[in-house]
Amino acid sequence: MALRATAGDGAFDALLVLSFGGPEGPEEVMPFLENVTRGRGVPRERLEQVARQYMLFGGVSPINDECRKLISVLEAELQAAGLRLPVYWGNRNWTPLLADTVAQMAHDGVTRALAIATSAYSSYSACRQYLDDIDRARAAVGAAAPVIEKIPPYWNHPGFIETMAASVRAALEALGDVPRERTRLVFTAHSIPASMAATCDYVEELREASRLVAERAAPALGWDLVYQSRSGAPGQAWLEPDVRDHLVTLPPQGVAGVVLVPIGFVADHMEVKFDLDVEAAQVAVRCGLAVSRAACVGAAPRFVAGLVDIVRARLEGRAPRVLGARGARPWPCKPGCCAYTPGRP
Repeated sequence: MALRATAGDGAFDALLVLSFGGPEGPEEVMPFLENVTRGRGVPRERLEQVARQYMLFGGVSPINDECRKLISVLEAELQAAGLRLPVYWGNRNWTPLLADTVAQMAHDGVTRALAIATSAYSSYSACRQYLDDIDRARAAVGAAAPVIEKIPPYWNHPGFIETMAASVRAALEALGDVPRERTRLVFTAHSIPASMAATCDYVEELREASRLVAERAAPALGWDLVYQSRSGAPGQAWLEPDVRDHLVTLPPQGVAGVVLVPIGFVADHMEVKFDLDVEAAQVAVRCGLAVSRAACVGAAPRFVAGLVDIVRARLEGRAPRVLGARGARPWPCKPGCCAYTPGRP
């Protein structure tokens, strides 16, 4: 029989999936991009350039369907675990918008919820900003808004690491006859401003996650951590090297094949579908490299089971399982964790 999820200091009525959001048709592309970049002074021509990238995929971002798949598997896994937690979904930038979702939760009588973001790492944009989003949404709803507690970064949970390792092994097989001794793993993550990286453990977490996955998937292969999807002012320092710049350096080193591993992403975003599957793949082919891309964890059963294990850990008052030496993140996040002022040089 399903049970209401309880913790030592109260009960949880629901689980909330937090995500970025994305357009689901050509007519939504420009309004979505304007919403994402509002107040940042991004030139119209830059928005039009990005819009053309969305149009290559019918004006539809993959992230919303990825969220729907995740929620479906998560609901089934929670039910199998005996946890009666309805799953809600709210986005930062597009429908269903978080404030609307929190209002619906209040209407449904939810008083206390756990939240999982489709982002596994620390940093302002990957973690702290979601906490700010929650605060704003609750303020918009008012006194009836439920208390919402966000699950900390979960990049080193076995459910994430082992799912990514299986994905890398499958991508290696897809390279076919490329000799393993001439194959390299190239882990990628969304670049962020260097000043933002200085306020958090983003880079260290990505390096450790890449190491843990490489050890489990292909311990004999070399690997690199690079970045992608840079935006912002040209004069602002962002994390480097860019994946495209890095790929051109590999053939002179004797590398014949690469597996692109989007270690920094939980599910397919447009940055994965375009920046890796189109742009980076084209660079690899021009360089004479065979290329395969590992799948994101998405709604893989092992990954979702890991999320449920993290939920159980909170309910049982214990630390979640982790791999590697960095240990579990503090729960809840410390006040001011990953603090950053957008637009800072």
